[in-house]
Amino acid sequence: MRSTVIPDPSLLQIDLPDPDEDNLSSLEFLDRLEKAWAVCDRFDLQTEIWRGRILRAVRDREKRGGEGRGAGFLQWLREREISKTRAYGLIQLADSADDLVGEGLLKESSVNQFSRRAFVETAQAAREVQQMISEAANEGQEITRKQVRRLSDEFTSATSTLLPEEIRERTQSNVLPPRIVAPLVKELAKLPQLQQEDLRKTLSDEPEIECIKDVTNTARWISKSLDASLALRAFQSGDLDLEKAMKEAQRIDALGLLADACGQAQAIESSVLKLHNAWRRLGGLQERLWVDSGSSTPYLRDVLNVLQSLSGATMRVSLGELSGGKRIRLQIVEEAADQLEPPPLK
Repeated sequence: MRSTVIPDPSLLQIDLPDPDEDNLSSLEFLDRLEKAWAVCDRFDLQTEIWRGRILRAVRDREKRGGEGRGAGFLQWLREREISKTRAYGLIQLADSADDLVGEGLLKESSVNQFSRRAFVETAQAAREVQQMISEAANEGQEITRKQVRRLSDEFTSATSTLLPEEIRERTQSNVLPPRIVAPLVKELAKLPQLQQEDLRKTLSDEPEIECIKDVTNTARWISKSLDASLALRAFQSGDLDLEKAMKEAQRIDALGLLADACGQAQAIESSVLKLHNAWRRLGGLQERLWVDSGSSTPYLRDVLNVLQSLSGATMRVSLGELSGGKRIRLQIVEEAADQLEPPPLK
């Protein structure tokens, strides 16, 4: 069983400065506000960890056999208006706290030295970084998100095998700033090995700051294009070689435009799917209301007549005053899955 400790209520004793105190300088006023905010952050962290432990207990109870397993957990969330995403985020936070404390890296009382965001950053950092941060917290130092990120960037930039040796050596020698190199590692990690090797060669030939920034952007654009291509249904219907297309876009310095185009196409497909689902639901509701209403409900019929412009096969939607009051007309035609696609535009 996991051990838990009740957070000290005195943590919420906050000394706020008086806004009307004339003898208080602006710097001192802001400094005291920062300290008060830090107290709230630490108390918020303790609260979130406890919420995560509570949610984990409910979830684990529901894991025990039987039909409808997990339904009680979802019902518990609905009654408290907690989304599944937030619930599992809190559970992950509680797991992280138990990992850091349970494995002896961090004292339970030292959790109070972290802001909430600093604690989350620490839980996501490399083990060596967790060790260094935990030691500092156990010694009574207050841990901020900025400190964790700086230390994590330094460690990543000096040790990551995704970087060529030239970059690691220059980072260790303080020639290259870790805050510039660390984002490069993050973007390289998202790419297939072939793209990584191509970009590493570029970095080896020119291990300078500007090249690192350019390669970081290139890696980010390639990653975005690849992610969008996997999700885009439009790309699944044709015989496309996206890798060669990306190389061509990179050659003409348009890789960023291609990534943005793929992202916008993905947004359109997602929007169309949501539009289709809402359109079908509105059509069903409008039809049911029309059947249930009659001559005794003239005002309701007026509303339904207006809704017809959105629930029919052809809909007309106003774009609002910001678009000059223009209206857009859309026609929805449902086709069979095996129906031939229209020829490409010339």
